[in-house]
Amino acid sequence: MAGLQKCNSVAKPSFSKPIVTATDDHPCFDATLYRRIIGSLQYLTLTRPDIAYAVNVLLQHMHDPAPQHTLMLKKLLRYIKGSTDFGIPQLRTFSDADWASDSVTRKSTSGYFTFLGNTLVSWTVKKQSTVSRSSTESEYRALAAATTDTLWIRRLLLDFRINLSNR
Repeated sequence: MAGLQKCNSVAKPSFSKPIVTATDDHPCFDATLYRRIIGSLQYLTLTRPDIAYAVNVLLQHMHDPAPQHTLMLKKLLRYIKGSTDFGIPQLRTFSDADWASDSVTRKSTSGYFTFLGNTLVSWTVKKQSTVSRSSTESEYRALAAATTDTLWIRRLLLDFRINLSNR
């Protein structure tokens, strides 16, 4: 699409200083292609937070990209080309339950939290809806709720075509 399949990569995705171009320079991409690429990169920021700032800077010039903005986009694409192994790490969920923790209702409290790599993406602590007869039963209920949430997150990631490895 952008014709950069054989480009060299760069080490940083962001720009500390604007790229200076001559006034008669032509843009690397036309405005329509610029918008298409930026639109695609918006979705990529969900799995690549390292490019979020650079994409945001380029989004601000989406309606009238100057030649310097197309050069900045080209630099960002070169960074992405050199860092294709970056992305979403492993999905992990932890759960626990406190059996009969409410002294009045004898209901257990369960909690779970889910990490995507080192980032907490979901957590819940709540009283279970029924009384458990044993600590095993309350742990099972907590695990069932955590599994349901984890499967939902996994399916959401698959909707974005992010396939997590089964480790």
